[in-house]
Amino acid sequence: MLSVESFRAALGDYQPHLLPDVEGQTRAAVAAVLRPGEGGAEFLFIHRAEDPRDPWSGHMAFPGGRIEPRDADPLAAAVRETREEVGVDLPSFAEQIGRLSDVAAIGRGRPMNMVINPYVFAAESVPPLNPNHEVAAVVWVPANFLADHRNRESMEYQRGGLSLELPCYLYQDHLIWGLTLGMVDELLSLVVF
Repeated sequence: MLSVESFRAALGDYQPHLLPDVEGQTRAAVAAVLRPGEGGAEFLFIHRAEDPRDPWSGHMAFPGGRIEPRDADPLAAAVRETREEVGVDLPSFAEQIGRLSDVAAIGRGRPMNMVINPYVFAAESVPPLNPNHEVAAVVWVPANFLADHRNRESMEYQRGGLSLELPCYLYQDHLIWGLTLGMVDELLSLVVF
């Protein structure tokens, strides 16, 4: 059983791969929030609301968004975005336990001029969630479900006349794939041998 403590221990001395800042490139930050559940640790995911301006419209993701000038740093952006999107003030309810590797963003099958900084938080308990208009649903997904590769499926993704089979998880009608799945896989690779 994967516990919050197993993630905390694994992230203790983990050195993520960080991408250098490039002039003109935007940055975003996300918060992978873990809490203890009945069967072990659970991840907080948001199902993004449908929005034609959003390259990840309708996708499952960790709370997060673009770093704004008012943010002191990427971590502050992850905290702010989590507060805005699901109504949780992370400093009041969680502890940052680590950081994952930077992710070069891809949206709608195309590279974007953006890098995503993922941070990992552990919470003993989380207050009731209050999603905003950017969030269609919030879902707690057991880490053990994601760690069990028998639950991994594949999905067909079509872009520009190409058809690709991509890995995914389907949890209660919510499809977890793409950039978010990559972050989940990195985090799980630290605790699942």
